[in-house]
Amino acid sequence: MRILVDADACPRTVLQICLELGHHYGISVWTVASFNHQIESDHHVIVGNAPQEADIKVMNLAEAGDIVITQDWGLAAMILAKGAQCLSPTGRIFRSETMDFLLEERDIKARFRRSGGRTKGPRKRTARDDRRFRRRLQQVIEAPD
Repeated sequence: MRILVDADACPRTVLQICLELGHHYGISVWTVASFNHQIESDHHVIVGNAPQEADIKVMNLAEAGDIVITQDWGLAAMILAKGAQCLSPTGRIFRSETMDFLLEERDIKARFRRSGGRTKGPRKRTARDDRRFRRRLQQVIEAPD
């Protein structure tokens, strides 16, 4: 088991929680980000800054039994198909049975934006989000599917 972090858009507090829990449980933490980011971890993979490059690298690194941290629903769907577990930085545990709904919702919102509509961005991150993420990551580590 490894923790793989899609670190391009990962909040620093989430990365810190991953590193803390990784060290506590003896699990290696791998981070993947473009060369534009300054990230320190035991295993950091630097990729170019082309669109989706970090996502593709995370997908290629992931194996069954790993835990992947990403906010990209498309990447999450591919990670689940590989037999790995996946969490968002807000602590949402992605599940295979809900991925179709999430991907359909993403598609509907993208079409709406392309036609000139506006959607809300994510709300400001709070300490409560960090606590939820820590709790959920511990849950996944201690009781892997």
